[in-house]
Amino acid sequence: QVQLVESGGGLVQAGGSLRLSCAASGSIFSDNGVGWYRQASGNKRELVAGISSGGKTNYEDSVKGRFTISRDNAKNTVYLQMNDLKPEDTAVYYCNADLVGSGGTRYNDYWGQGTQVTVSS
Repeated sequence: QVQLVESGGGLVQAGGSLRLSCAASGSIFSDNGVGWYRQASGNKRELVAGISSGGKTNYEDSVKGRFTISRDNAKNTVYLQMNDLKPEDTAVYYCNADLVGSGGTRYNDYWGQGTQVTVSS
């Protein structure tokens, strides 16, 4: 079964850190990039960070210098290290990628189930 599985969310105090993981199951990441998005209550989903197959990264302005996206291709996993967390970072965080399943079947624009991050002040 093709899945994107996020983990690592939780409740943390302001200034704390969390590391989110996004693992591709039953598939591998395609040669397109992988993105971490977040959606706070009442807001639209926004891109937080992205990483290309070659490791080039980009970040939303409010997380630059605090968040780091990385990938381990051998483990089919992308990470989001979040430091100096702020209450405004509170949201459900989603992973998005194009996947390649067995036999080369492509699953484009695939989303994980999301993981809740709550930052208390």
